[in-house]
Amino acid sequence: MRLYQVVFKDILRRKKRVLYAALGVIIATMTVVGVLTIALAGQARIYDQLEKYGANLSIVPATRSLDTGLGDLTLGTVTVGDNYISANRLPQIRKITDDLIRQYRDDAPNGNIATIAPQLLIQAEVKGTSVILAGIEPQEELAIKSWWQVSRGEFIKGDNQAVVGSIAADLLKINIGDNIPVNQANVTVSGILDATGSGDDYRIFVPLALLQQSFNKEGMISTVDIRALCNGCPVELIAAAINKDIPGVRAVAVKQVAATEMGMLDKINKLMIALGGITLIVGMFGVVNTLLTSVHERIKDIGIMRAVGASRNQIIKAFVIEALIIGIIGGLTGYAAGTLLAYVIGPLIFEGTTINLVPLYLPIAIGLAVVIAILATLYPAYHATKIRVADSFRSL
Repeated sequence: MRLYQVVFKDILRRKKRVLYAALGVIIATMTVVGVLTIALAGQARIYDQLEKYGANLSIVPATRSLDTGLGDLTLGTVTVGDNYISANRLPQIRKITDDLIRQYRDDAPNGNIATIAPQLLIQAEVKGTSVILAGIEPQEELAIKSWWQVSRGEFIKGDNQAVVGSIAADLLKINIGDNIPVNQANVTVSGILDATGSGDDYRIFVPLALLQQSFNKEGMISTVDIRALCNGCPVELIAAAINKDIPGVRAVAVKQVAATEMGMLDKINKLMIALGGITLIVGMFGVVNTLLTSVHERIKDIGIMRAVGASRNQIIKAFVIEALIIGIIGGLTGYAAGTLLAYVIGPLIFEGTTINLVPLYLPIAIGLAVVIAILATLYPAYHATKIRVADSFRSL
């Protein structure tokens, strides 16, 4: 009879003891797989939010503040730099953005790739109240702010239409069909936006060209929002290229804005992985304890094997085969249990997170479980080789 057949028969005879040994491996593997799955889903959730809500890049005029004074007398600060971006910069901004995306992605479509939404902000009075008028390119702005919903009426379709933020509409008593004076022009309110929880709730949005003409700001814009083809596109490289090649503007990647949130997530992931590591160590000691107990229970069997000519290496090999079986069972079960744990706990940690099965973690789980089981088996196996034949027969 071959050695592995002896081990299999012995395992079937001691099913409960083997199950106890595997339980430590299962719990350890389950914890690690659950942590990794939840962490991956959390990162995907944040990136999805960045993809869905807002631009990948924001471009503003490169202004700065300087302290002024005369001798020891401080005269306050002054802002240096233009407060507007020339619309002539838009083709150069698009070229830099689209070219870098094409270098990064072979499947990028021909023609314009990124969505570029310029915006002009003007403070004006409407019905005796100071309010921000935002000049936009309607379709580009809607593509950038995909979460916008029109609660009443419809979005801008004509050159003389406007949509109003929810709070601005309430404060100014504006309804659908009202006319709003915009300096030298009038616009008709076509829609009221749903509340967004942002500054958009306080603004009135009109076509960009109309606002530029009404306030003699032709060719001027206040900000430019850019949405690249994908969230994985090299937005940091695009921002750096724009800052380097286009004077008078400052480009900021949204990923940089979200660095704090991602940093906090990274710290949480490290803490969870540390807890998983502690669980691995505890599980390993559990396996060692169970196998040591098994060695004491099997003194007679080990002695008989030694009496019929089994070498110390064969005794160790028998324990290693048993460890492999425990590791495979623990890895498979731990992967399934860890994934189930992630499905239960993941949405509680990251609200609205969708947990997906990660097949890549299956071989990792099995490999980790096998390593834990083998390491935990080394000492019990070594202890078993020290059992003398005479001692085993005294236990009969």
